[in-house]
Parts: sequence; C-alpha cells; structure tokens
Amino acid sequence: MVVQYQGEQHGKSKTFTLRIIGNNLSKSSSNYQIDLLEGDKQLPLFTTAIHQSLSNCLKEIYLFRKHNGIQFKASSEKIAPLLVPYDLVLFNYNKGALFMA
Repeated sequence: MVVQYQGEQHGKSKTFTLRIIGNNLSKSSSNYQIDLLEGDKQLPLFTTAIHQSLSNCLKEIYLFRKHNGIQFKASSEKIAPLLVPYDLVLFNYNKGALFMA
C-alpha cells in the first residue's frame, strides 16, 4: 500500500510517501514493514521498519515526524489504487495515530 502526502519540513514544501507492506507470516499473525520517503529518498526511522501492527507503524511515523519537524497535510492524501481492500480499511481505522495532536 502506498500513501502520499504533501507537507513541509522546517518551512520547505515536500512530498512524502508511506510505503506499507503487510507480510502475512501465518493465519494468526501479521507483520508490517513501513518506509517513509521524501521524494525518492528513504528516511531512516528510529527503531525498526518491522512491526506487529499497523497502528505501531503509524505511531512510529508520527514520532519521527514530530522529532524532525515534518508536517503532513491530511487533505492532500493520495492512496495508490493497487492495494488490498483490508489494508485500506485497517489504514483508515488507524490513521488517527498518524495525526495525533
């Protein structure tokens, strides 16, 4: 799943991309890998790129954004059309973690 946002970092307009990859290891567990890109450049996250829940992935992105002065404009959200419908439902349910106050 690929989600793109317009935003800014320290007053400069930029385009940010979230790349979320769900790896179903078994029927009872899933792992999610998340990458944050600024344009074509991948940004290093704090801890790990692999999480047991999508919610934890989005919280990590939020903390990274807060620490690095990155703001996303929620109204600019663009979701790539090729995705698993369940991933979209899960993303929309957990999206609040990305925009915590």
